[in-house]
Amino acid sequence: MPFYPDSDTLNDTMQALFDRLSRTPGATDQFAKSKLVIHVHISQPQAFILLNGRSRPVRFRFAPNSTPPDLSLYLDADILHQIWLSQIRLRDAFFAGQIKTKGSVFKAMQLAALFRQAEALYPQLLREKDLLPSAE
Repeated sequence: MPFYPDSDTLNDTMQALFDRLSRTPGATDQFAKSKLVIHVHISQPQAFILLNGRSRPVRFRFAPNSTPPDLSLYLDADILHQIWLSQIRLRDAFFAGQIKTKGSVFKAMQLAALFRQAEALYPQLLREKDLLPSAE
C-alpha cells in the first residue's frame, strides 16, 4: 500500500517541506549554484515539483509552467518518501532505475545537497502532520 493515500496529502506535504527548505538558511545555496531548472514528476499518487535554481531565491512550484527544464525526473512517491527517510540513497535510486531521467543523470546529482536538507526536515514534518509515528 502506498504511503500517501492521495495527491492532496502528497502535495500538501511537498509544499510544506519546500516552504521549510526555502526558509532554512543555506538549505538551497548549493542547488542555486547549479542554475538548473528541474521538473520532478511524481506518480502513485500524482504530484509535480518545479525546482528553479535560476531565480534568486530558489523557487519551488507545484504546477507546470512554461519554464523549460534542464532535467526531468520521474519517480514514485514511495521512492521519494524512502529517500527522504534515509531508507534508500539518492544515488542508488538513480542507478537502480527507480528514478527515470530525461536529460543527464549527472545533472541530477546537483540535487544531492538539497535532498540531504530535505532528509533532515522530512521526518519531523511527517510527525507534525501525524503521518509518521513518533518511533519511526
